[in-house]
Order: sequence, then C-alpha cells, then structure tokens
Amino acid sequence: MASVAVESGVAVERIEARAYEVPTDAPESDGTLEWGSTTLVLVEVQGGGRLGLGYTYDDAVAAGVVTAKLADAVRGCDAFSPPAAWMRMQRAVRNLGRAGIAAMAISAVDVALWDLKARLLEVPLAAALPRYRDAVPIYGSGGFTSYPDERLRTQLRGWAEQGIPRVKMKVGRDPRSDPVRLAAAREAVGDDVELMVDANGAYRRKEALHWAERFAEHGVVWFEEPVTSEDLEGLSMVRGRAPAGMSIAAGEYGWDLPYFHAMLAAGAVDVLQADVTRCGGITNMLRLDALCKARNIPFSAHCAPAISAHACCAMETIAHLEYFHDHARVEGLLFDGTLAPEHGSLRPDPARHGLGLELDESAAGEYRV
Repeated sequence: MASVAVESGVAVERIEARAYEVPTDAPESDGTLEWGSTTLVLVEVQGGGRLGLGYTYDDAVAAGVVTAKLADAVRGCDAFSPPAAWMRMQRAVRNLGRAGIAAMAISAVDVALWDLKARLLEVPLAAALPRYRDAVPIYGSGGFTSYPDERLRTQLRGWAEQGIPRVKMKVGRDPRSDPVRLAAAREAVGDDVELMVDANGAYRRKEALHWAERFAEHGVVWFEEPVTSEDLEGLSMVRGRAPAGMSIAAGEYGWDLPYFHAMLAAGAVDVLQADVTRCGGITNMLRLDALCKARNIPFSAHCAPAISAHACCAMETIAHLEYFHDHARVEGLLFDGTLAPEHGSLRPDPARHGLGLELDESAAGEYRV
C-alpha cells in the first residue's frame, strides 16, 4: 500500500480489534432467524495521544479482517481525514470481496476513525459532522416472535411510557398467532402510539399483500421487509398495493451505494433504511442522505443507537432511528456514556467528546471472545 501524506500532522498510529459475545436476556427470534447471543466487534484506533473506538455487530471473524487486511491500509493515514482512509480500506479488500464481513469490518474502523477525529477536536462526533439537528427521533424495537404475549406487552408498553411515540415488533414466524399478538400490542400501547411490524423477509409477495391488509386492521403504519430485500420487484409490488398510510421499508442489509441506488431506482421502498455498522460506516451512510434527498424519500437508521444518534444528526432526510432492544442492552453493558431516550429522541451529550463512549473494561471482560 502506497504511503500517504499527513497534512494535519496527526497520523493514525495503531489499530486493534477484538470481539465480545453477550447472551440475550431471553431467547429471541424473528420471522426467519433465531439467536441466543449478540457479538460486538470492537475496533480501537490511536493517534495524537487519543483513542477512538468503533464497532459492528458481526461474527468475531471480522476482527481478523481488521487486523489482517485493514490495519496496514489505515496506519499512517491522516487522523483528520476518515474518508481518505475509507477509500484505502476499500482497495485493501478488493480480492476479499467488499460486501458482507469486509463491509462490516470497514464500517467499524470508519466509525473509530471519526470518533478519533472528534476526540482530537475535543467535540462530540455530531458536532464534527455537518449537523442538521441536535437530537434524533427514535422508535422502540424488539417484540420478538419468541416472546410470550405478556413479555411483548410489557416491553412495548415500557417504551410508550418512556415517551417513545412509535414501537416495532417482529412478525411472520407463526402467522396464525400474529393477529393475537398485534391485538395485544395495540392494547398495551394504546391508540396514540404508532405500531410498526418487521417480517424480516418471511413472506412471499401475495402473502405479504394479504398480511398488509390484516396488519392495517390494527393500525400498523410501517411494514418492514415484507419480502426479502433481494426481491426489489416484490418490494415495489407490495409498496404499490399496500393500504394507504402504511410505509414499506427495507435496506438494512445494504453494503454499498449501488445496492441503495438500485433499491430506490426500483421504487421498492417508502422509507430507505441502512445500518451504519454494515453499510460502510459514517463516511458511506452520509452519502445516503443525498440519494434520499434526490428522490424525496425519508431515511431511517437501523440499530446501533449509540453510533446512529451522532450520524443521523448530520442527515437532512432522517425520519428516525431504531432503538433496538439487543443493541441498546449490549451497548449499556459494555460502555459507559450511552444515551438514554429523552422525550422520544436520542440527544448526543454536548459535554462528551467523540461518540461519548468509554469501554468498561471490568464489565466487558466476561464477554471477551
């Protein structure tokens, strides 16, 4: 890899990665997957006497990609120019493949680089970006298909009582039980809270249309991944025939700009989603704001609330971000400085630099892979 000029005088000196696996607090499942733990791959970058951190939710092998493929590409880069390092990482994984694990590893390093830059500037990360707002609306997300009805009610009601005006639950694993679960959810949150559902691609096209009508009976306003996100034609069909007032959303599995461009060009979604820990980090996620702006499509951030809160402050088209039960819980267990919902929003702390996060070494140790 060719050397790079360091115009700021502050070079990235060290890059390390490691993984932590945190068991869920109960068995969890959605329409197409079951799991019992969540793995966070942490990246630390050092430069100018400061330490920046970033992470992705991926298999522990992503840590190996960081150390084997990305560290040499980033070491020596200007700590004040994360996009330049991002470009070098893209080149470094050319033969490995830029999607999947490589994209998530790059995302974690990119977030760490932005965190380092903000810490060097001694400002919150949101302030180091071209900020549009000071806080981002959220929705409570969980409602797993593995939950008993009472756990579902308790979780959704808890978010509503915190002042979060929208909640999302999983559907599609056992369609026969979903009408009962939706009735329980609506009873728990009342009529003034928006109810959202996520099928994680569990349905075929005509099934999705059938269930969209059934969900509308419970006032559902958001239907996420009614069919697999690989089926852009199917998403477009469901979007065109869904009940009025119901938004079709997808995009959380996007790795690069061509993916999102194709989704928007197909008219597949009313709201575009992306995950900052998958799509190429903050550098690439900010580019999605322009794609959405050009097509008058709102954007919603998928998961990783402690990172997304800062990134989304810099997005004009942001509608809200996902306050996902698993990620909020894992971030709270591993880090000091996580954000708590305030009046249905997350607000980056103006008194903390970078992401505002510090790894709690004593608490994290028991989860180290």
